[in-house]
Amino acid sequence: MGRDLTALFDPVSVAVVGASDDPAKYGHAIAAQALRAPGRRPVHLVNRRGGTVLGRPAAPSLGAIGEPVDLAVISVPAAGLEAAVDEALRCGARAIVAISAGFAETGDAGRARQQAVAERVRAAGAVLVGPNCLGLTDNTTDLFLASDTFTPGGVALLSQSGNLALELQLRFRPHGLGFSRFVSLGNQADVTLVDLLADCARHDSTQAIAVYAEDFADGRAFAEAASAADKPVVLLTGGRGDASARSAQSHTGALTTPADVVTAACRDAGVELVATPRELAVVLAALNGGRRAAGRRVAVLTDGGGHGVVAADAAEAAGLTVPELHEPTRQRLREALWEQSAVANPVDLAGMGEQSPGSYADTVSALLAAEEADAVLMTGYFGGYAATDGGLGGGGTALAEGEQQAARLIAARHRATAKPLVVQSMYPESPSCRTLAAAGIPVFAATEDAARALAATVPGAPRSGLPPLPAAAPALHDSGYLQTRRALEAAGLPFPTAREVHDETELLAATEEFTGPYVLKALHLLHKSDAGGVALGLAGPGELLAAFRDMDARLGASSYSVEAMADPTDGVELIIGVHRDPRFGPVAMVGLGGVLAEALRDVAFALAPVPADGALRLLRGLRTAALLDGVRGRPPVDIAAAAAAVETITAFAAAHPEIAEIEVNPLLVRPHGVLALDSRAVLA
Repeated sequence: MGRDLTALFDPVSVAVVGASDDPAKYGHAIAAQALRAPGRRPVHLVNRRGGTVLGRPAAPSLGAIGEPVDLAVISVPAAGLEAAVDEALRCGARAIVAISAGFAETGDAGRARQQAVAERVRAAGAVLVGPNCLGLTDNTTDLFLASDTFTPGGVALLSQSGNLALELQLRFRPHGLGFSRFVSLGNQADVTLVDLLADCARHDSTQAIAVYAEDFADGRAFAEAASAADKPVVLLTGGRGDASARSAQSHTGALTTPADVVTAACRDAGVELVATPRELAVVLAALNGGRRAAGRRVAVLTDGGGHGVVAADAAEAAGLTVPELHEPTRQRLREALWEQSAVANPVDLAGMGEQSPGSYADTVSALLAAEEADAVLMTGYFGGYAATDGGLGGGGTALAEGEQQAARLIAARHRATAKPLVVQSMYPESPSCRTLAAAGIPVFAATEDAARALAATVPGAPRSGLPPLPAAAPALHDSGYLQTRRALEAAGLPFPTAREVHDETELLAATEEFTGPYVLKALHLLHKSDAGGVALGLAGPGELLAAFRDMDARLGASSYSVEAMADPTDGVELIIGVHRDPRFGPVAMVGLGGVLAEALRDVAFALAPVPADGALRLLRGLRTAALLDGVRGRPPVDIAAAAAAVETITAFAAAHPEIAEIEVNPLLVRPHGVLALDSRAVLA
């Protein structure tokens, strides 16, 4: 169910502590906004000097109000926050919004003070937003406790930036979008992003949730809450370009960056990840109408070849396809258009739009009806006839009126189908384009925005919830090669036969247990190949003994592993690893493996544990996935066994929180089954 935030978004009464007549103080802006809806609930202003604020009587303290206060907004210097919180709790406050700054963001001492305040609030059964926040707004309950006014609408914005909210308001306006709620997250001492996301997911008037977060206190909890939401969640986050911990001791750790982790978490949770405020607005505009494309096939319509080519390229760059139209669709288009029109895809009116604006509507209708198209992108000059009173070719008012009539027809035909239609226009503010926008058809000035919008309408994998973390297994206390290998074998991962040896006598005894060819490995080295601690293809006891003497002279390892050499001829080598991220927990990586894993960087990521069906999707998504199906006469390998191995390894790692990094590299995938040829683990 999540935390009850009713007092935060629909309180019985509100008090603004630190209300001021001084426009330079935040308490002035908050008080002015709070008074915008005095009839909805009592609003009390508190200033330690008493008197009046904004022409209203101000109490010198919360206690002086003489009645309970449900929600207190505290905008006082940091030194006074604790006393103000304590007084608010004594006056019955069930919710507190702490604007005051100077806490965890200042260092350890501030963090300790912040934690103490949050503990007092929780002990009283209340909730706290902040400190160091900019307030909140709920347009659905007339609660205005931020310094700015937000246009009402269906988007809840949960943000670590107040200025970003102002920019989004400007970017939303052309698309008719507005805010159901705005919450400035602040330091999240008590109420967290996850709490707010879960509450907005339950909020009937919120149709989509936009998040700007610079970091995640609990990234996995965020992903789980977003996955459980039955409405779109769009995330804009910063800091994804930094390299991961440079102290990573495995290929998996070295290859895993914050960007990879966030991208994987968003994909697994069904969150739309965006890189800029503009892209966030584009995606929300596309999702606003609730339309979803059945697939990635896009029909492009233009009245100029250049725009069609650019739009087709932009669509493909966004992960969509622009397939050739089927003959029945082409024939229908030929009947509606003139001879020089192109009807393959992109569909180019080739100037007919200027002669007959209604041809746009006829073509859109045919493309929306085409079974081979999942969505339609109209691009180019449409809108220009009405905007310029006749367009480039003249025609005056008649042509402008014809275009507006076409816009009304397009809107009607759009309403009659569930397929997404997105428009890019040189004149997005023209009357014709405004007609389209008013009908719920997203209109953009930039081609790449139109393509990104359509991509957002293509659903990802069905949301079935993130796989839960398994119960913790008995901890590993030794991450040595053989210890890790034995634990993975016990979990069900097959390895070749192996024996640990310490001297030549034990080495030769191992050759009597199983035949060559052999592999010799020096133990207690994390990167054995890099140190010359692996010898492959040793045909018999003589070659094995010679390799042992050479390796022991160079490395002097305390022990060695003698193993049966697997035949790699018809196999493909993969790397399977798990890196424990401090925010998102265990993150799995799969990719093309072997000694060139880092050089090739053909890898994919997911939150661990990864079930076999999810592992199949990751493997099929690799650039080199064709190798798994056999190339140049090589047989296909057992990809189902590979997926099962991914499930085994990632479940094992997820059940061992003491493991910071673990990988199996290479995992040899053969035509029948798999063999793990090497493994390594690093304890936290």
